[in-house]
Amino acid sequence: MIRQKSGFTLALSAAMLLSLGACSQQSEDAVSEAPQANNFEEVYNSISTETLKQHTKTLSSDEFGGRLPTTPGEKMTLDYLTTELTKVGFEPGNGDSFFQQVDLMQITASPDMTLTLGENKLAYKEDMVAGSKREVSEINLSDSEVIFLGYGVNAPEYDWNDYEDIDVKGKTVIVLVNDPGFASPEGELFQGSTMTYYGRWSYKYEEASRQGAEAVFIVHETAPASYGWSVVANSWSGPQYGLVTPDGGASRVAVEGWISREAAVKLFADAGLDFDEQKDYAAQGAYSEPLNLTASVTVKNDFEKSKSYNVLATLPGSEKPDEHIIYTAHWDHLGTDETKEGDQIYNGAHDNATGTAAILAMAEAFSKLNENPKRSVSMLVVTAEEQGLLGSKYYAENPVIPLDKTVANINMDAMNVLGRTKDVAVIGMGKSELETYLDKAVKRQGRVLTQEDTPQAGYYYRSDHFSFAKLGVPALYAKGGSEPIDEATADYRKKTNLVVRGCYHQVCDQFREGWDFGGIQEDTQMLFEVGYDIANSDDWPKWAPTSEFQR
Repeated sequence: MIRQKSGFTLALSAAMLLSLGACSQQSEDAVSEAPQANNFEEVYNSISTETLKQHTKTLSSDEFGGRLPTTPGEKMTLDYLTTELTKVGFEPGNGDSFFQQVDLMQITASPDMTLTLGENKLAYKEDMVAGSKREVSEINLSDSEVIFLGYGVNAPEYDWNDYEDIDVKGKTVIVLVNDPGFASPEGELFQGSTMTYYGRWSYKYEEASRQGAEAVFIVHETAPASYGWSVVANSWSGPQYGLVTPDGGASRVAVEGWISREAAVKLFADAGLDFDEQKDYAAQGAYSEPLNLTASVTVKNDFEKSKSYNVLATLPGSEKPDEHIIYTAHWDHLGTDETKEGDQIYNGAHDNATGTAAILAMAEAFSKLNENPKRSVSMLVVTAEEQGLLGSKYYAENPVIPLDKTVANINMDAMNVLGRTKDVAVIGMGKSELETYLDKAVKRQGRVLTQEDTPQAGYYYRSDHFSFAKLGVPALYAKGGSEPIDEATADYRKKTNLVVRGCYHQVCDQFREGWDFGGIQEDTQMLFEVGYDIANSDDWPKWAPTSEFQR
């Protein structure tokens, strides 16, 4: 039986861009008139590939052990960051401390588990991964009724509710990754090929929890997820972190996880259904009745509370020290897996030693100015991004600098190691007036602004700026685009991109002497100018009127 939703809302992307252009016109004068210290050009040009390369190499070395929170690698990383920030004259940003404590709950699910769906037994990491955010040593999901709920989205603004009139309390929900717009790239649904937050895995678990489900499993497919099954297997196994919560995780679903596409195809076939056909129905706002199957799995947890730390350093403003521009990058990665044969260290060179290196290079540049900017500039290097943006989430919900004094956030994550480009990709293009400042900095370099290549991947919701955006602070995430500066760079890019993509969240994400840091240098200079201009302005950049993140 198929049930059809009542209607759809057209995509707003074009309207957002038009309205942003109208409102940002008011800020262009402030951008063009932003004062520059006498040595701005000298400082701008001092941001070097050598500095960026050395910081990246050090932070991603085997000595740091993959920079997993709460491990000795964290201590080494924090020491390195505070030493370098102190060296260039930045002050502790949290009173007399560089640190903000983040209380984490580390939960490690035993790999000795099997998920039974109907007659199918799914093997851990091969066909499924599962875990729990609840502080309970053993979770038993036993003969739980299984329901397929399309994309698992409840979005009133798009007149879409996959949970409408369905009671999922105590049941197991299976949902698709991404949002309905992925199946309608021309923009008929949601924002077309541009993923909204409704497409993120974190949203799926949050909504299923709100609806009272007992378990939720996301069907993995590489295209709509934008990463392969190995990323899921590596990222959702081993120690998992969450923020310590007053209810001990009781408000979350008991079991949350993923199943492979192959497992889903077999599961649906057992129910007499064609998986791809059901996907098509789901994209039309329709879904099937219960699959007449049950789910069972036992998740055994070891859990312990631990402490990790965000790093916050500030260069006080010369006129308005209480107003801040905050740069962010995450220092953490996936650590060391001693169960692996051969290389065991997830060095995280690209993700995100490069962004952390940019933070340090940026701090050094600001410290070289003849006069500090009018507003304060703060560097926030956060923990536990790889575990769900936890460090930045904690900071945004417990800000050291009040959010109403936080003028803007500029984020740096997995910088461009593919060489210089003619274009700059804006992740989440059209969201705020920060792009006016960005456009000025990009024009200085003879480049142009473009939309990201894969808006369907939802990158705007996958890094630390999102934690600020959710609470109303305009946040910018931009980096070198896809058009190489010359033919030689194009050849280098083709070869290197194969490695970069293949090594995402893998042990082969290692520093390589042959990497071209020219693109990282240009992007760091660009974002330095953006922050500098905002810090010397009286302007408060705004969200586009149609943005979901209005302050």
